Amino acid sequence: MSDVTIFAPSPTLTVTVEEHGDEPDIHVHAGGQGVWQARMLLRLGVSVTMSCALTGEIGRMLRHLLEDEGISVAGVERPGKGSAYVHDRRGGERRPIAETEGEPLGRHDLDELYGVTLREGLASGLAVLSGPAGEEALPPDTYRRLAADLREGGAKVVVDLAGERLEAAVAGGVDVLKVSDEELSRDGLAEDDSPAALLAAMRELHRRGADAVIVSRATDPLLLLDAHGFLEVGPPRMEVADTRGAGDSLTAGVVAGMARGESPREAIVTGAAAGALNVTRHGLGTGDSAVIEKLRDAVTVREISDDSEAGIDQPVTGHVSPDGLAALAEPDEEDRA
Repeated sequence: MSDVTIFAPSPTLTVTVEEHGDEPDIHVHAGGQGVWQARMLLRLGVSVTMSCALTGEIGRMLRHLLEDEGISVAGVERPGKGSAYVHDRRGGERRPIAETEGEPLGRHDLDELYGVTLREGLASGLAVLSGPAGEEALPPDTYRRLAADLREGGAKVVVDLAGERLEAAVAGGVDVLKVSDEELSRDGLAEDDSPAALLAAMRELHRRGADAVIVSRATDPLLLLDAHGFLEVGPPRMEVADTRGAGDSLTAGVVAGMARGESPREAIVTGAAAGALNVTRHGLGTGDSAVIEKLRDAVTVREISDDSEAGIDQPVTGHVSPDGLAALAEPDEEDRA
């Protein structure tokens, strides 16, 4: 049994061409949101089972690549065309050569994958629901059903989704929702990316069924809302090599803390540090756990008041150390009564 189960319906085979001296250097890896989350979780000492569909020749290769990294695979094998891409990065920027999202899951394969995910997620007690490679891979309502059934069985559910999949998962009920400000604005959940609009969107998502909501804001501090109120979380500012995968590393850091028994309010510190380190690297979902632990000390946390008309008020507390977060999460005497 693994510490965490990740629902990754369609992992992607990635082929990247880079330059090594005067010769092309070709790298083949497993990729996709769930894979990047799993990779960072492993770096943080958390064991992972990935529940996924393994399609055709690409799927057989993905199984070997995932298992070679130390990820346990609970896969549904099926014929057909899987998700894959070939990128050329020899010029410094990613240039797509060929990309395919693969084939959507059929009803029988989806039923089998659903059952596998429930089995593994309930055994772990902590499940991450990640997105598929393509919009048509599976019905969005799958996320509502999975979130509801996993929580009914006693598991905690973390989702890092957008659009219809986000709304479906929240309708089922989730312990933690992570989303970016851009996704909130794009999907019409926030009027714009102003603090006031983001706070309003977070309150609404919390009301709909997300116990904790985390909003990433590119280079601006993260925002967190839970039953105790809002936090503003400032990651350390690092020199950027590649921003891709930073959000998935953030999610993985939060999940790693939860796997160790922390609340999302406490775990956000590790998440912020993991996301900050990931941007310094070209490898997505990678980083050294010792460095992440050091970067935790550079994360700033401020409790902010909730004013729906004025947006974010001035902080009511200053910097809070990671050890002080537990105190912020403690209910006051009035709450205990």
